[in-house]
Amino acid sequence: MIFNQFSRKQKLFIFLFGIFLTNAIIAEIIGVKIVSIEKSLGFNPLHLETSWGTFWDLNQTAGALNWPIVFIVSDIINDYFGKKGVRFISFTTAGFIAYSFIIIYLATLLVPADFWLDTNRGDSNFNINEAFSRIFRQGLGIISGSLFAFLVSQIADALIFERIKAKTGQKMIWLRATGSTLVSQLIDSFLVIGVAFYLFGNWTIGQWMNVSLNNYLYKFFVAILFTPLLYLAHHLIERYLKEEN
Repeated sequence: MIFNQFSRKQKLFIFLFGIFLTNAIIAEIIGVKIVSIEKSLGFNPLHLETSWGTFWDLNQTAGALNWPIVFIVSDIINDYFGKKGVRFISFTTAGFIAYSFIIIYLATLLVPADFWLDTNRGDSNFNINEAFSRIFRQGLGIISGSLFAFLVSQIADALIFERIKAKTGQKMIWLRATGSTLVSQLIDSFLVIGVAFYLFGNWTIGQWMNVSLNNYLYKFFVAILFTPLLYLAHHLIERYLKEEN
């Protein structure tokens, strides 16, 4: 098989890139949905008064669900393939995300089959094609903000990671991985919501601040919780590469 001709390090890059690309595209597609964390857990919204004149509830984008995986895998790729590797996956993924939304947009333009509309109409006269178009065209509105935020945060993540690694060497994996992720995800959380929903949408500043802050807090805690998994990943990768050497 052709795949067997690749070295283990090449296979590792393909595997990590696959995880990175898959999670990035999924997060972009599901990011149009704003979820209530309190209600999802069976609690009433916090509804805390804020200094910017609104009430703070734990609402965030569904795209934040798996977004920390993108940055964690990015840090692993940076460790083994350097800044060039991160730059390659970042720009390539941005291209694939743009391509995905072009195909999705074309799908919303296609005329639906009559039986598909009738089958899903139900007692409430539900129009599934309108729902399909509204959901995915929201994603098209987000594409400019998300791609911009994605590239900026990825570049920031790679630079911070490299600076920390230059000072600490191979030690303190947690510091370079978690530290770079926390800073880059702060940029990503506020940029993507601000550009997509505030500049190009109809959100208020309060809604922008609330959802962005919730997104970041979620990513912050997940990044810390995933730190032991980083060490496990490094251990498994070192064993995998050592066997070939």
